Amino acid sequence: MTTWTATEIDRRHEPYVADERAMLQGWLDLHRDTLRHKCAGLTAEQLRTRSVEPSGLTLLGLVRHMADVERWWFRVRAAGLELPDMYDYDKDPDADLNDIADADPAEALATLEAEIDAADRAVADLPLEHTFRRARRDGGSDEMNLRWVYVHMIEEYARHNGHADLIRERIDGVTGA
Repeated sequence: MTTWTATEIDRRHEPYVADERAMLQGWLDLHRDTLRHKCAGLTAEQLRTRSVEPSGLTLLGLVRHMADVERWWFRVRAAGLELPDMYDYDKDPDADLNDIADADPAEALATLEAEIDAADRAVADLPLEHTFRRARRDGGSDEMNLRWVYVHMIEEYARHNGHADLIRERIDGVTGA
């Protein structure tokens, strides 16, 4: 029986000269690819390996979290689509990160890929200046634009890719970009 492992990917690199939209998209794509690259070649059990106590953070949890964040910011917030939650957040506010015991890593990686594609399609025709309102927990709201979403998503991936790098090093010693 062959053991499943996450697929290797060809990472895209950011553009060195481009207009603002292409630059933001290029950096986002680089970070998207980096997370998938950190998972490449690992088994399902390795993707479920927790970082260090007391953290329960795993590569699988990060993949699930980023799929949900892609959906939330690009499709639900920026594009205004009504979509169901991907996980049961009533049961656990961090269900995407925590509820991994029975999660299928191949399915999670496919979901991330699908959410990335759907996110890109949802905002492809929207200008960076496109605005929307985000409700706050205090009952107020903030006006935001698509440019903010791109910058936030680059930051979100960059932060979590740092986590992913440390988790990957713990699993098999692999480090680097």
